[in-house]
Amino acid sequence: MTPVHTELADRVLGGWIGRISGNMLGKPIERGDYWTRERIERYLRQADALPLTDYLPDPPSWVEEFQLRPEWQQCVRGGVHGSCRDDDIDYAILGLHLLETHGFEFSTDQVGELWLLRLPYLQTFTAERAAYRNLVNGLKPPLTATYENSCQEWIGALIRADIFGWTNPGAPRRAAALARRDAVLSHTGNGVYGAMWAAALVAAAFTAGTPRAALDTAFGVIPSSCRLARTVRRVVTLHEAGLGWEETLATAEAETAGLGWIHTVPNSAVLTAGLLYGEGDFTRTIALTVRGGLDTDSNGATAGSVAGVLCGAKAIPSQWRDPLEDRVRSAVFGFDGARISELAARTLELSTLSK
Repeated sequence: MTPVHTELADRVLGGWIGRISGNMLGKPIERGDYWTRERIERYLRQADALPLTDYLPDPPSWVEEFQLRPEWQQCVRGGVHGSCRDDDIDYAILGLHLLETHGFEFSTDQVGELWLLRLPYLQTFTAERAAYRNLVNGLKPPLTATYENSCQEWIGALIRADIFGWTNPGAPRRAAALARRDAVLSHTGNGVYGAMWAAALVAAAFTAGTPRAALDTAFGVIPSSCRLARTVRRVVTLHEAGLGWEETLATAEAETAGLGWIHTVPNSAVLTAGLLYGEGDFTRTIALTVRGGLDTDSNGATAGSVAGVLCGAKAIPSQWRDPLEDRVRSAVFGFDGARISELAARTLELSTLSK
């Protein structure tokens, strides 16, 4: 089952707007070792911003403890005029360019070539920077992912996966296969599984109807015994058992302790909880996901993408959509200042070719 073309266009645009607005919501507090759930809640309470229904407010002027990212003034209420540049959006754009340039039969080598041509080295981080360095030094995949790379299971490949879901609506296995081909440039193990899972989750959202249905479908594209799958299933089970959002996250945090705040597995728990307890409501979904902490901008972006596909662009509340002014900043050569609507239209064209 696939959506009709007009509905598909709205859902693809919803995915782009959702990804960008969710990323912007989480960006000022992107540092999970400092911005714990408790600190985020304290910030929101002192700023009188609970429930969270808009971009983050300015930090309370009388409080000195909160350390936001340097670009926070362009990411808070009243300060958003188009999106800030961020790697979570750069990779969606680069993935679009990859598919437009090489089609759905692209190779992992071609992914690396486009990185070198279009993406500045200093705008890459963790596993991507290690892979970029390895490419420059002449290594080929899969060595680019494994040589002197301590971040192989971190979240970088997952944040690159949405484009493969947007261009394969209702086809989660195909989306996951494309995401895997991209991910192995820089990741292994759960890092690759995270990309496959996220791509399938986005693809399934076009036809699944609910976050839970999309999650159930996405389970099927990764090994059931991998730690990512076990962690996501654990969150689903806790939700089914009637535990509250905070208790579910506390349990997942204890069971993934030691992996670090940028690792794919604990972030998959935060993302899954945001989708389940958000219950399909766009605002509630991205707000809970960002309030869950860890890699807040990446999790907010993926949750926003899934929620945006589920509801469509027209149903995304104006407080998220309008401040973006249909513009996106990007470090990808040739794309800075692109219109979000144009990126979505180009994505839609690819999605019709993927049939």
